[in-house]
Amino acid sequence: MTDVLLAVGTRKGLFLGRKRVGGSGAGPASFEFDESPYFNAQAVYSVAIDTRGERTRLLAGGDSAHYGPSVFHSDDLGRTWTEPPKPAVKFPEFTGTSLERVWQLHPSASEPDVVYAGTEPAALYRSEDRGETFELCRPLWEHPTRSQWVPGGGGEGLHTILTDERDPRAVTVAVSTAGVFRTTDGGASWSPANNGVAAVFLPDPNPEFGQCVHKVTRDAADPDRLYLQNHWGVYRSDDGGSKWLDIGEGLPSTFGFAAAAHPHRGDTAYIFPITADIDRVPADHRCRVYRTQDAGTTWEPLTHGLPADDHYGTVLRDALCTDDNDPAGVYFGNRNGEVFASADDGDTWEQVASHLPDVLCVRAAVVG
Repeated sequence: MTDVLLAVGTRKGLFLGRKRVGGSGAGPASFEFDESPYFNAQAVYSVAIDTRGERTRLLAGGDSAHYGPSVFHSDDLGRTWTEPPKPAVKFPEFTGTSLERVWQLHPSASEPDVVYAGTEPAALYRSEDRGETFELCRPLWEHPTRSQWVPGGGGEGLHTILTDERDPRAVTVAVSTAGVFRTTDGGASWSPANNGVAAVFLPDPNPEFGQCVHKVTRDAADPDRLYLQNHWGVYRSDDGGSKWLDIGEGLPSTFGFAAAAHPHRGDTAYIFPITADIDRVPADHRCRVYRTQDAGTTWEPLTHGLPADDHYGTVLRDALCTDDNDPAGVYFGNRNGEVFASADDGDTWEQVASHLPDVLCVRAAVVG
């Protein structure tokens, strides 16, 4: 028997749910949520469940309207939380700016104690003590294209960080609206990686950078295969981001925010289509996750157990995820304050929470 921890960051606090499942991860048992949220009245834009090592560590990027943003950590599955005495993430004086929020917290796939943070203004930070202190990745901050980066509708955020279990020097990030950037030398230099991704809102729709990439995720079987949800367009790369192929055919809309990969099965990924950039509700007003099991050649709607009536719950870029079970748990939350979970790769669903504040991010992992 194992426990699955479900972390739901909302505009007014972090909600933690747990459920006991069999070793296979199957079963319809609902999550039991703690009675009240952590970080009450704080917007929680980022959560990480770091299961590396002997003890699971939770990381949360809270955003207090009074005290400002901070990164908290818990080593007892959320019972108690610690905030460092000095800000964990802070812009150096030479940057002439200040931290707006922490968009992403990402435990490295290849270095045991390393955690990355992505922020607004768009910057990458690296921690070598599991998220207690961070240092700015200065070469990306000083990238020669930075002066031309433009904030997206939600701000100028570095919202995606992918590390490579084969090579700790290889890191891929995505910024709205600057696009995808990669390093292969541990962050000393960075190159745009947007070839084939369209920027339909620009006079030149195929720039080297400037795309409004919403999310990127990595295939479970082929680490060089990536899936990308763009501001219009769903794409796949088979070479780590050097070139992108359009895989949006068969979807009701290619606009959306979220993308997640199956944790074990190659060629399998999930997205949640949105009607349009000027009409940000589920495509056709239907609550549907779309899954591909052939790397984007075909897509199928997953609806069993989801609301069948007209639905208006938008799923944001970090509000769709998978856990590490097999069959995989798949989860999403929406701006209606609803959270849905599947224990069988997305084939069937149940609603596990309702009437929450706006859901900003969802993370889940086996913790016992």
